Amino acid sequence: MPTEVILPKVDMDMATGQISRWFAEEGAHVKKGDVLFEIETDKAAMEIDAPASGTLRNITGKERVDIPVGEPVAWIYADDEVYEAKQGEAPISPLVGEMSAQPTEGRAVPPTSRSFAPPSGLPAISPTGGEISQSPSAARATPLARRLAREAGLAIAGIKGSGPRGRVVRADVEAAIAAKGAAVAQPAAEVVSPGPAEAPPSAPAPAAKPMSDDQVLKLFAEGSYELVPHDNMRKTIARRLVEAKSTIPHFYLTLDCELDALLALRTQLNAAAPMRKTDKGEVPAYKLSVNDMVIKAMAMALMAVPDANASWTENAMVKHKHADVGVAVSIPGGLITPIIRKADEKTLSVISNEMKDLASRARSRKLKPEEYQGGTTAVSNLGMFGIKDFAAVINPPHATILAVGAGEERAVVKKGEIKIATIMSVTLSTDHRAVDGALGAELLGAFKRMIENPMGMLV
Repeated sequence: MPTEVILPKVDMDMATGQISRWFAEEGAHVKKGDVLFEIETDKAAMEIDAPASGTLRNITGKERVDIPVGEPVAWIYADDEVYEAKQGEAPISPLVGEMSAQPTEGRAVPPTSRSFAPPSGLPAISPTGGEISQSPSAARATPLARRLAREAGLAIAGIKGSGPRGRVVRADVEAAIAAKGAAVAQPAAEVVSPGPAEAPPSAPAPAAKPMSDDQVLKLFAEGSYELVPHDNMRKTIARRLVEAKSTIPHFYLTLDCELDALLALRTQLNAAAPMRKTDKGEVPAYKLSVNDMVIKAMAMALMAVPDANASWTENAMVKHKHADVGVAVSIPGGLITPIIRKADEKTLSVISNEMKDLASRARSRKLKPEEYQGGTTAVSNLGMFGIKDFAAVINPPHATILAVGAGEERAVVKKGEIKIATIMSVTLSTDHRAVDGALGAELLGAFKRMIENPMGMLV
């Protein structure tokens, strides 16, 4: 039986995906582990390996087309399996139409999960883990579309889908919500007896709609610009940022930390680093940065204030047992946040070397999904660009993110005297549903103590 090649789920909120390019052609012989195709996600371009060895047949997954997660995109036939196709016959495409119940003469029909009927009384299970309705009229919809429809009180079956095979997507639900709002906004005329005129009750102003592409382009002189199409990463980053700012009640806290003790300790630790042999000769076993120590301080602060080491869900608060700290890394065309797992338990040298490896592979887009998904908080550092302070957008499912500015010499007053100290401003963004003002202040205070008394990070 041929091996089915499916479009895998490589990101937490992924319902559909696009194949950016195939590395193997129809009829090519592949080995298990060979790279078959590449998927573009909001975080990186992921290479998908062949699940078996054999001949690649019936490539139905087209490039740059939305494909539902779990859909078969090709099949791999073992060397001893017979495959015959009539001359000029197109590959079988379950993405375009339903497969015939009777195999075409002289052609092998790849098996799919759609031909499997579950035992009586048990629900069918989709490739993504959800139940599939047994009713032929049941609406197909992405999980996000179903949630939006449920929150708006709309029946998903009554919404026309524009996605693959009529699948209802987010845009369809938003259009239905807008249409419903327009219908409700048409008030019936009232018959009133003559009398003193009264001012009508004030109604909230309708939300401003974003400008269309044509409206934006009309603001610029023709020929004064060029259009660069968005790639999948940029589109998803934009969608997630809008979703985060629209659905998470952000609350901001800012304070200053003195860095002089931390900088002195960092210099001593780097000077004491042992040497190790590499292909390039002997190099220090580690070289600590201020950011490495910020990661450790944030992890230890979360352990000191465990109620802030949480994630919000509608039904319960998720309390994390370890501090998994994501670190924002700029890559061409976007941003990715690799995660230092259990940073509260790791030494500064381990964090430093692990961060350098993750950042290097992030820039070459070689991270695995488990290396950037999840986490309990994040750190975004723009100090190296000279930015004094800023506020970062929370990355769900985190409830906090720490924005770190540049360390700079400032005049401070100590015991009535003006002194010069190296000061770093930090801003903590919190999800106010999970971390309120007092709790956020406690967390930021614990971070400040770690930074200003850095010997505590060595214990």
